[in-house]
Amino acid sequence: MRTLMYSPQAADPHISLFRARLLGWYDSHARDLPWRKSRDPYRIWLSEIMLQQTRVAAVIEHYHQFLRRFRTVEKLAAARESSVLAAWSGLGYYRRARMLHAAAKVVVRELRGEFPGTAGGLKQLPGIGRYSAAAIASIAFDEPIAVVDGNVERVLRRFFADDLPQEKVWQAAESVLDRSRPGDFNQAMMELGATTCTPRAPACLTCPVMELCATRGERPAAAKLPRQQKRDIHLSLARRNGSVFLVQRPLDASLMAGMWELPEIFASPSTGNHRRNETENGKPELLFKVRHSITVTDYTVQVWHSTSPGAAGEWIPLRRLPKLALTGLARKILRRAEILS
Repeated sequence: MRTLMYSPQAADPHISLFRARLLGWYDSHARDLPWRKSRDPYRIWLSEIMLQQTRVAAVIEHYHQFLRRFRTVEKLAAARESSVLAAWSGLGYYRRARMLHAAAKVVVRELRGEFPGTAGGLKQLPGIGRYSAAAIASIAFDEPIAVVDGNVERVLRRFFADDLPQEKVWQAAESVLDRSRPGDFNQAMMELGATTCTPRAPACLTCPVMELCATRGERPAAAKLPRQQKRDIHLSLARRNGSVFLVQRPLDASLMAGMWELPEIFASPSTGNHRRNETENGKPELLFKVRHSITVTDYTVQVWHSTSPGAAGEWIPLRRLPKLALTGLARKILRRAEILS
């Protein structure tokens, strides 16, 4: 077996075989994803921001919904932040939505609606870092620049059998890049890592470049991820006259600032140790339980019926809910309660 040996110049003639096989595989096996149907930098930019730390399956429907609401960068720039957050609800990491909105304003107000055509120019926009800039520039504008995300990094370290430091990972990515089809090649590398060269149990036998790989997946196990912390929380659900009672997070909160959620009860109503008026006088009624995960915390959420919540919040008409900036958990609960479609 001839293996690829990493060098910044990538003079190894087998690099060309690696590129050809990877691109041939991608042309035949690439997933049918909506953002791959366009070279519109607005749509590609949107997809790249949504895909940060989020699974593809979770992004697809949000991507369609977001574009139905904000079809162009001009419409996004003109929207209120609360409307953008409402459309983003359910994807988490809401700072991404705020930066997306801020970048849209820069593109429209300072750049006359035109996205920069290079990674260097794109990095000047709010919320766009090295990876996102390279991905957008290569896919939308054919700039011959490599990308490195978690998938690409794993592929390169396995192929080269080398625990490359971060900067050398980027050099390695540049060394193998097909400069005639940079956007497709970058997507092929990410696709390979996402679907075949996976973190655990890589499907080496179906890999298009298996015979060129130095390790065939035989790498020492990575450090274990931190264990999920478990937490029980209790929330109050109150309805009256076509409205639901919600509270707003502080505008300076470190997480999900300004977003709306159900009031929290700080102990189970059944213990008798809850805040007065959080549930209906008399027997508290448990409506249902839901599970919800945020980063390393796995929540078990108990939702209790209430008629007179004591928290400082507002009665929100049901017709406003679809356009309200709800937390993902609030949206999940309101859907489970059939209050929100």
